[in-house]
Amino acid sequence: MNMPLLQEAQKIFIYPTEKKIHGNFQIQNRRFLGNKFKLLDFIGDIVKFKCGTVRSLCDIFAGTGVVGYRFNSRNVKIISNDILYSNYLPLRTFLKFQQINLGRLQDSIRCLNSLNPQKDNYFSTHFGDRYFTLDNARKIGAIREAIEEMTITMDEKAALITSLLYATDKVANTVGHYDAFRADLDMVQPLHLLTPEIKLECNLDNEVYQEDANSLIRKITCDVLYIDPPYNSRQYCDSYHLLENLATWDKPSVYGKAQKMDRSHLKSRYCMKSAPDAFEDLIQNADCKHILVSYNNTGETKDVRSNARIKDEEIVQILKKKGKVQTFERDYKAFTTGKSITNSHTERVFYCEVLKRI
Repeated sequence: MNMPLLQEAQKIFIYPTEKKIHGNFQIQNRRFLGNKFKLLDFIGDIVKFKCGTVRSLCDIFAGTGVVGYRFNSRNVKIISNDILYSNYLPLRTFLKFQQINLGRLQDSIRCLNSLNPQKDNYFSTHFGDRYFTLDNARKIGAIREAIEEMTITMDEKAALITSLLYATDKVANTVGHYDAFRADLDMVQPLHLLTPEIKLECNLDNEVYQEDANSLIRKITCDVLYIDPPYNSRQYCDSYHLLENLATWDKPSVYGKAQKMDRSHLKSRYCMKSAPDAFEDLIQNADCKHILVSYNNTGETKDVRSNARIKDEEIVQILKKKGKVQTFERDYKAFTTGKSITNSHTERVFYCEVLKRI
């Protein structure tokens, strides 16, 4: 069956299947708020029908990186960016590596999987019997410490930490984020690291950054700029503090029931009242031919924290200063904590054909 043609302001239903390979994991195999995996064909349609030939694409709020990965090929340069180190390392692993000794990497993963720690460590002390079983928490901490002590390249280290982050997410006693953990500790499967499936041949010209998006935009140029900022006041560093702690491994003091570390340096302006100003600054300084902005309507909410920080009319007016604007939408079942009514929830992509380049 042929894929339906893209129509403006029409709802398109395309659900790509998830490919699974035994012993490996792929970039989309993790739980993450706002993950665009099920919207990739929708986004791809817009790029295909509106942008023509694309030689470069920047995913400036990359998160899991699935959008950049969707377009990654030998003919398309991908620029990926995320402020969280726990996202930067997977982005580097999947979208930056040009060569890596996979045999040596697999040997290291087998060695790490064989660890069987019996004593507590930083990670198990703070997160065991909360977010994880005590055995899994001990093993996560032991593996992370072992990675620090290995004599390996930075690429190998990034790949091993990425493997650990994905494995950790699989056994976490949560609903997909770390603002809280379930009262019943029912995620009891043992931790097991897998090997990342990397397309090395597609990464030759790619760039990966861990920077503030509004700073990075002033340094780069691309054909297509894809923007998927935080939508509301819920900070990603609050939801993924545990994975960020594990990735950086600075072993900071943590506090509260959720055992969060200090995250003040990771707060995003797009979650604050100043979000429209930050967005306008980003657009004004974008050197590109096409802009795609993903921004969903959060439906009727009972919790004001879930309300969108930037109004639709603000997005359109800011984009119009840059060029011609169209809006595309499709139904999308978004993550909800049960406090929102999302029957009319849609994911929108605002498309701008840039007429005023820097």
